[in-house]
Amino acid sequence: MISFFILTYVFYSLYSFTLTVKGDTCDTYNHPQYGVGQCINETLCPNALYMSGLCESKPTDIKCCFSLEPPKEEFRAAWIATVANIDWPSSRTATPAQQQTELINILNTIQTLNMNAVVFQVRPVGDALYASTLEPWSFYLTGTHGKAPSPLWDPLTFIVNEAHKRNIEVHAWINPYRGRMSGATYEFASNHMAKRFPKYAYTYNNYIWMDPGAAEVQQFIVNVTEDIVRRYAVDGIHMDDYFYPYSDGTDFPDASTYTAYQQSGGKLNKSDWRRSSVNTLVQTMYTRMHAIRPKVKFGISPFGIYKNGVPAGITGLSSFDSLYCDTKMWLEQGLVDYMTPQLYWQIDPPAQSYSALLNWWIQQSAKGRHVYPGNAVYRILPTGHNWPVNEIVRQINITRSMRDRLALGNVFYSVKQIMQNVKGIQAELAKLYTQKAIIPKMSWL
Repeated sequence: MISFFILTYVFYSLYSFTLTVKGDTCDTYNHPQYGVGQCINETLCPNALYMSGLCESKPTDIKCCFSLEPPKEEFRAAWIATVANIDWPSSRTATPAQQQTELINILNTIQTLNMNAVVFQVRPVGDALYASTLEPWSFYLTGTHGKAPSPLWDPLTFIVNEAHKRNIEVHAWINPYRGRMSGATYEFASNHMAKRFPKYAYTYNNYIWMDPGAAEVQQFIVNVTEDIVRRYAVDGIHMDDYFYPYSDGTDFPDASTYTAYQQSGGKLNKSDWRRSSVNTLVQTMYTRMHAIRPKVKFGISPFGIYKNGVPAGITGLSSFDSLYCDTKMWLEQGLVDYMTPQLYWQIDPPAQSYSALLNWWIQQSAKGRHVYPGNAVYRILPTGHNWPVNEIVRQINITRSMRDRLALGNVFYSVKQIMQNVKGIQAELAKLYTQKAIIPKMSWL
């Protein structure tokens, strides 16, 4: 009889304990993107893919950890910016041999890290870091606008040849309308687009900017693109976020072009007309480059926020209203082969959340176009935003968690921080990219 009461008491005590101690959410949580997690110390979490707040009964350093296998197909790229000599060449007065050595070092690093693409800026300000018959040699290559390198060499031919030896793709990055950077004072060579079309070259916020609404300017940029695709074995053509310029608080001075449009019977309001002008360029470039080389890829890396408040909870500059880019339409209608929205924000702040924005972008790809988000490795610099390097690791893994919905890689801005190995970024990338990956296939090309 006594033993019965003891057993009853023990059973009741255990039952009461199970009612009062709440299990951790992570134990039963099956995230729609990340799968099933487990509560472990955050330092032991593979690839640092974890969520906070789901291991309620544990110390704060215990997180709900998820792990992902590295994909066999993944776009792993870095931008090589030449404007203002951000990434390359380090000096405008360096010899061609020195500049070539720098490019080789970049490509060797990309190869060692099992990355597979570079986005190489060949036309930063209506100039050429290649042998063009249409535009002048770049000031950023030789220190003199329009002056050829001596001894003569072609950086685009060089990087394409060397990259392909290493199974690395080269996407030629062009800026369509920017004519000269703010603060630059060099004189234009006679064949610069501001000299070709002086009535459409405006000073705006100390830049020289060409008028995107001018049909002659649009056609010239298409001609430049066709020339690159025809003469160079580039794997892709790439444009970034600069179409109409970021506002300085004044209206862009294209009133006469808009008036001419209205006088010819145009009915669109000014904002819609500007967006239509940019759409025309994008669509024409896509059509014409594929007519020459059907397999060449076309990608754009727009500002990461489409509209303020889209998706809900996101706040920031609207590229639709401020830069006159209907990026959502480009992705929906398949006017690009891949989109690289510049998601230069952290994961956790809700106002510009990396994960929330990426999730929105992939939802716009109605025709199955790839999304390779842009990641701000420059923001890990101690002298800048001083992000922890783990932020980049987590962003890559969040991208991978959405790969079944067309988030198929990452592009890092820029290669300089990788080359400088800021905060050990190379070791972190090496852990993520333990095996080589092929470029994701584009079935429509």
